[in-house]
Amino acid sequence: METLLDHKRTVSTALFAEAKKLFPGGVNSPVRAFKSVFGTPIFIKKGDGCHIWDEDDQQYIDFCGSWGPLILGHNNAQIREHIYAAVAEGTSFGAPTRLEIELGRLIIDNHRYIEKLRFVSSGTEAVMSALRLARGATGKTKVIKFEGCYHGHVDSMLVKAGSGLITFGESTSAGIPEAFAQETIVLPLNDREKLEETLQQEGHNIACIIVEPIPANNGLLLQDPSFLECLRLKAYKHNVLLIFDEVISGFRVGFEGAAGYYGIKPDILTFGKIIGGGMPVGAYAASAELMSNIAPDGPVYQAGTLSGNPVAMAAGYAALKQLLEPGFYETLAAKTAAFVGSIQDYADSKGYPVTFPHIGSIFWVAFATERIIAAEQIDPASMSHFKVLHLELLKRGVYMGPSGYEVGFVSSAHTDADLAEAAEQFKAALDIVFNS
Repeated sequence: METLLDHKRTVSTALFAEAKKLFPGGVNSPVRAFKSVFGTPIFIKKGDGCHIWDEDDQQYIDFCGSWGPLILGHNNAQIREHIYAAVAEGTSFGAPTRLEIELGRLIIDNHRYIEKLRFVSSGTEAVMSALRLARGATGKTKVIKFEGCYHGHVDSMLVKAGSGLITFGESTSAGIPEAFAQETIVLPLNDREKLEETLQQEGHNIACIIVEPIPANNGLLLQDPSFLECLRLKAYKHNVLLIFDEVISGFRVGFEGAAGYYGIKPDILTFGKIIGGGMPVGAYAASAELMSNIAPDGPVYQAGTLSGNPVAMAAGYAALKQLLEPGFYETLAAKTAAFVGSIQDYADSKGYPVTFPHIGSIFWVAFATERIIAAEQIDPASMSHFKVLHLELLKRGVYMGPSGYEVGFVSSAHTDADLAEAAEQFKAALDIVFNS
């Protein structure tokens, strides 16, 4: 690939100036504004395979993958054809369709921990609905979450750790009443003593524990499996429900996500991203008994005009069918391990203080040498290194999400040659980061 050391953003910069007149910050999701990296946002024109092209006609090897959904790469032929066929019959009906049944059956038949599910339109909506289900089913109101785990922009989940022995949440966003945040208890990841203490004191008020089993929104904070097993046992012991937020990990580290990867059965699971095949989809799922609480069967109300949208269902079905092909996940994990391993070996040979935690086809660039399993271990000053890395990668035709706290994704569309090229560009960029 021709390198892009003369990287230009002329058209993108002009488009951003126009966008700022129309949208808050010029974007429709905050991280896209490039506030954490150098320059103005890059406006994407098209994608194909593992490549994207911006409006200045510059090509990149993409490791953002629309923040995770594109496990098969951009413009996947089977997904595209299924979308075309669905659109030809109509884009939305607000009524049941056969496509909902096909995708729902495909998921349930291949996931041992799911008996029923409900489709929604985003991961945030899935989490919001799962929390309501937990509260409705238990008759309790409080939720335990963990510092460093992100669960969408649900009001009660946009909280950080407060003060005090039992750490009730404090809002991290304007517009959230303090009373909402006070329904959330925020604990450190992997602090088993505080977890037990909190459940002992507040278990009678706690509806559920929610966790990213593979925390991947604030660094890749890989937990020991024993911590997840501890959550399962504590939830049983104190009669609270356990929710695995698998919006990122679901169908990414295996068809059964982290639940299957670790062999741990949560009470409720939430999904998004991959199940839509690039279209906006979310879902929450549980046992038939628990899901019987959802309207119209039960008293927990949840609805959505575009839930089960036929175009999204068709895209998701086409995507998930391909993920069931024998060896899909093993091959993808091996490619990812080889890719990051090559960069790690180079960094180690140079003595660069950087590591590349990874699981399945997810990886992270951590500017530290020790294992990071909690958000407070991340040095904010290390983000200055990522800013340089991000810019140097762009110059060399490699695209990462514009935040050092976000993870990267390898897709099945990344060939060995693509990954070898990207690894060389990473090495060159790291030389600039640590020697400039």
